[in-house]
Amino acid sequence: MAEPTMQSPLHAFDLAAQAQPADDVRGAWANEIPLLGYVSLRGNSADPAFVEKVSTAIGVPLPVDPCTFTVANGVKVLWISPDEWMVVCARSRLGELIAALKAGLQGIRSQVVDNSGGYTQVLLQGRNALDVLQHASVYNFAALQPGRVVGTTFGKSSVYAYRSGNGFCLLMRRSFADYIWRYLARAAAPYGLGIAAIEATGHAGDGVAG
Repeated sequence: MAEPTMQSPLHAFDLAAQAQPADDVRGAWANEIPLLGYVSLRGNSADPAFVEKVSTAIGVPLPVDPCTFTVANGVKVLWISPDEWMVVCARSRLGELIAALKAGLQGIRSQVVDNSGGYTQVLLQGRNALDVLQHASVYNFAALQPGRVVGTTFGKSSVYAYRSGNGFCLLMRRSFADYIWRYLARAAAPYGLGIAAIEATGHAGDGVAG
């Protein structure tokens, strides 16, 4: 019997085989940052014990201000709603972080769920990255400040978006990834779309197109 194979939701596009270092010839560069770990965390941000235990378990301060994220030691925590966060990490660290959260939150009203199979991220960069996003969404991405995350429309679907280096990361559900990638490719076509070589940092979506 063949061993099970872990595949990203965009594996059919064979993006890795098309990747090349980004340059100024094309106006937009994008690629998937595949197979990260995603942990859905729920709890009461007004409970000091919850906030302290989470921050200690993952080594990153829990963001309690709306639409913000924190990052340290290769772990990123995105504020999703007043009682929900997404913890993003390298797949290799997933088990230890889930175990630490569950151990630290014993006796505290909370929920820790591995959603790694349900999400992926796309990194979009280039001089026309903002133009591409404005074709796809009603949100004014030019106003998105570093350290902030927003949930917004993308075509007929939705993403969570935040700035990453000189570009933007788009966090999406696996079931919408094919549609969102195709929509992004169409929106980028007038500017020229390149598949960017993503630096494998081993961190939570901090790959850099080079």
